Amino acid sequence: MGVEIERKFLVDHNQWQQMPKPIGTYFRQGYILSEPGKTIRIRVTPDEGFITIKGGTTGLSRLEYEYAIPAVDGEELLNNFAISELKKRRYRIDVGGKEWEVDEFLGDNKGLLVAEIELESEDEKFILPPWVTTEVTGEARYYNSNLSVLPFCKW
Repeated sequence: MGVEIERKFLVDHNQWQQMPKPIGTYFRQGYILSEPGKTIRIRVTPDEGFITIKGGTTGLSRLEYEYAIPAVDGEELLNNFAISELKKRRYRIDVGGKEWEVDEFLGDNKGLLVAEIELESEDEKFILPPWVTTEVTGEARYYNSNLSVLPFCKW
């Protein structure tokens, strides 16, 4: 069984702009199913695709199953079956031996910067980078599935 344990934080724009960072990866991400307690997501980068099935969140944890698919299949699934979609650029940054993923949202979500860290357990300790601000774990409006239907520009 796949389990995702994740915490999510907003990112300080000024600090983010000033820091050196790796080249980000462009993501096109859409939802075939998005309802309380379960989502089916398709994600495509320039080189690969993924289908991800997620369950409802309990605490910081939720069931997650993710499988690689050919990018061309991912594009076809997005084009033919997605009910909502968003675009973003993702940066992976190591802090204290843990990988942080920082999403710079594009399109109608432009201006939103969100950092996520996946943990081994809900009580795992980790270092907060100086560019991280408010924790938004569990705040539904920051879920990607919700951003795809009610984007940041409409808040």
